[in-house]
Amino acid sequence: MTFKHHALRAAALLALGAAALPAQATNGYFAHGYGIKAKGMGGAGLALAQDAFAGANNPAQAAFAGNRMEAGLEFFMPKRETSRSYGGMDLGTVQSEKNLFYVPEFGYNVGLSQKLGIGISVYGNGGMNTTYPGGTTDCTAFGGAAGSNALCGMGKLGVDLTQMIVAPTVAYRVADNHAIGVSPLFVYQQFSAYGLDMFKNFTNPPNAGAVTNNGHDSSTGFGLRLGYLGKFGDRFSVGASYSPEISMSRFKDYAGLFAEGGKFNIPENMGLGVAFQFTPTLQMALDYNRINYSKVPAIGNAPSLSLGGPSGGGFGWSDVNIVKLGVQWQVNASHTLRVGINHGDNPVPSTNITPNILAPGVMTTHITIGGTHAVGSSSELSWHFTHAPRVTSSGPSLFNSMMGSGTAIQESVSMRQNAFGIQWGMKF
Repeated sequence: MTFKHHALRAAALLALGAAALPAQATNGYFAHGYGIKAKGMGGAGLALAQDAFAGANNPAQAAFAGNRMEAGLEFFMPKRETSRSYGGMDLGTVQSEKNLFYVPEFGYNVGLSQKLGIGISVYGNGGMNTTYPGGTTDCTAFGGAAGSNALCGMGKLGVDLTQMIVAPTVAYRVADNHAIGVSPLFVYQQFSAYGLDMFKNFTNPPNAGAVTNNGHDSSTGFGLRLGYLGKFGDRFSVGASYSPEISMSRFKDYAGLFAEGGKFNIPENMGLGVAFQFTPTLQMALDYNRINYSKVPAIGNAPSLSLGGPSGGGFGWSDVNIVKLGVQWQVNASHTLRVGINHGDNPVPSTNITPNILAPGVMTTHITIGGTHAVGSSSELSWHFTHAPRVTSSGPSLFNSMMGSGTAIQESVSMRQNAFGIQWGMKF
């Protein structure tokens, strides 16, 4: 097959991947890994160059990955719920209704010479998606109706945030075993919210109509990811990547909900990884990642009943540190097996539960398995399964500030996750 045919096929798969990318197994709302192979190793892979997802992981990988293409699909299955109590009396538990999401991803890489590699990755972030039924809660004490939703609005309650990132990549070997790379990032995101009628009362009057039930609004922005990959002998390699905060255009239809008049920037994130080849068939990868959620006002500002302004209330998320450990065993020339674990901080403090009923990004641990199986001389199938055990966070309700001193409404959010992904890869 000629390069032209590969390019046409890549374009078709790129169009497939350009569909809105929904929620997925998460560290906060970032994916626990990018590429099915990395996902099978707990998300670890900054120091490896085994697929075409350099733009998502470490741009320098493109100099070592060779000529290849990957297209994958993940089936993500989260279970989310929220509950409320008052003075020790259980006020009920509500579960989010939608529990299956389809997440495509795509990568393409070409080695133009011994030193220069280029590629493109299409991937997404999500995790901020809930759909709670209406008519489940008595909110008369908060000024709402008896048949309200979990945040005292009318009808169904929920949000949907999706982010698609297109990352063309260029990498150059500055020495035989050392490369640097750069990926310009084009980000497209969509957001919708519904059932938040109660919060129209807590934004500036000009923005009262830009809080809820406005359908999907979109936002765009441009960013950058930088990377380094170095191989020290045949057994040890080091990788690093860095992406500064990405400034996004405003969600004008939700200017009264998000701080800074609807801004929802992509937080600064960085990572450092190592890989060690213990034997010719056994390899370990270890990554450290950090995501600075707290520096994005819409995400990191403390929750409050003053919305939409420069210092308006946010989700109150903290920065997170994540450790990813994975091992892969090449059983034979045709089969490779993987296991991994991913452990990170819970970004949702117990003092900030109420807004996170909408976005319970509380996961801390992901346990993963995976594998790759050759299909002929140039094709392969990879897969992963991920389980994230249930995490529950509880704390005082934001509604207490409406009820006066001494009010003791308590709320909790919880989530557990399962995900299965499959990926077709081709070398050429």
